[in-house]
Amino acid sequence: MRTSAASARGSGDGAALSPTATPTSTRLWSPGLVAICLGYFMVILDTTIVNVAVPALRAGLHTDVMGVEWVIDGYLLMLAALVLSGGVFADRFGPRRIFQIGLGIFVAASIVCGIAPDVLVLVIARLIQGVGAAMSVPASLALLRAAFPDAGLRARAIGLWGAIAGVAAASGPIFGGILVTTIGWRLVFFVNVPIGLAAMLMTARYVASPAADKRHLDPAAQVIAVLALAALTTALIEGGAHGISPWVIAAGVTFVVAVGLFIVTERRSAHPILPLTLFSSASFSAGNAIGLLINLGFYGELFVLNLYLQEERGYSALLAGFALLPQMGVVALGSALSGRFTARVGSPRPTLLIGLFVGGAGFVSLLVAGAHTSYVLLVVPLIAAGFGMAFTMPAATIAVVDGVPASRAGLASGAINAARQLGGVIGIAVLGALVTGHGSQFIDGLHLAVVTAGGAFWLGGVIAFVAVRRHTAPPRPI
Repeated sequence: MRTSAASARGSGDGAALSPTATPTSTRLWSPGLVAICLGYFMVILDTTIVNVAVPALRAGLHTDVMGVEWVIDGYLLMLAALVLSGGVFADRFGPRRIFQIGLGIFVAASIVCGIAPDVLVLVIARLIQGVGAAMSVPASLALLRAAFPDAGLRARAIGLWGAIAGVAAASGPIFGGILVTTIGWRLVFFVNVPIGLAAMLMTARYVASPAADKRHLDPAAQVIAVLALAALTTALIEGGAHGISPWVIAAGVTFVVAVGLFIVTERRSAHPILPLTLFSSASFSAGNAIGLLINLGFYGELFVLNLYLQEERGYSALLAGFALLPQMGVVALGSALSGRFTARVGSPRPTLLIGLFVGGAGFVSLLVAGAHTSYVLLVVPLIAAGFGMAFTMPAATIAVVDGVPASRAGLASGAINAARQLGGVIGIAVLGALVTGHGSQFIDGLHLAVVTAGGAFWLGGVIAFVAVRRHTAPPRPI
């Protein structure tokens, strides 16, 4: 993606660009788009590829379900807590630089994950992975926003960005199953190394960056945000494993107090990490709420479904990966269609309504799942759930990014990704607790979990119907 002074002047996205700014793209595919999507591919691959390795992790590191939940949720926790700062860093120091640094941290942490001698080291390395992901994800979306200032082309680019993530999500269970079954669970982390290095090399060669915005940091709010989400994660995981205890109550109180402090800090800060005025945009607020709800349902269901397939039905990791293919395989298709459909209708609202209704119906239809249910009966619900998630996610992202000025694209992408990862943390902890809390009655817990997932999607549909604009309009100045 070569640049010139003329292309920089003609970018037309309303923000001042440096001489190395990403030029206005008149075509969709380019080496720069591939580089950006490849980095995002790695981040998403690491979520689903680890899920299928849950039983192998438990056996290999001699830990319980709670320990594995921390392995998965520790990564999502840091991604959710720091992705807003990642957006600020992308705006302040340039999204390409932050994208590269984030990828480097992720690759290094993946190596530590692969050689971890115990669950504690693995959890710490997963936390560091989350830091790298929190830097690279919002920067990738900011780079897309700069490269595609045209709203229609940008919608298609974000749809493809989501489709590439869909390919990662779909290949994760199968690829992870192959690695776990043939070599071992450690390879599910080492696979990030060649992918991350390729993304870094391609970014250095083909991707330029818009000018830095020189925004100020907000370290006090960032520390409070990490404290709040760590307390929430602790309360959910520990409470689900051991029930209500003084430790769980203390974590819950800490979360509530930290949220209050965060709001007060942001109101008083001259340079807030999350300007509360952004939420005056109904599209921005609704898109973030929907992002939280869809990840709550989808990643929570994915976690309990792996337990169901491997521990209740006795599938191997490889067979479980193939069993999830109907759900994960349609993710790429749904994401690509979402971008095209949104560009055609001119608003993310219809896309959101379709995706959330279909996805919720798919989750609720998994009530047919039992210990000896024919797998054939699970295929259609799995397809509906995967398609609904994939069709919804790019549209929610578009609603958030288009709800703020172009100069806040990094912050907006950080907000939607923070909301989504927070939803994943809550979903894995809550739906996992619903399953493990029923003891030997696993199927009863599974049924309660899938109904909860479906309800989260349908609640998101109500929010989309009420709050998202029927037609795309220029965002109000904030």
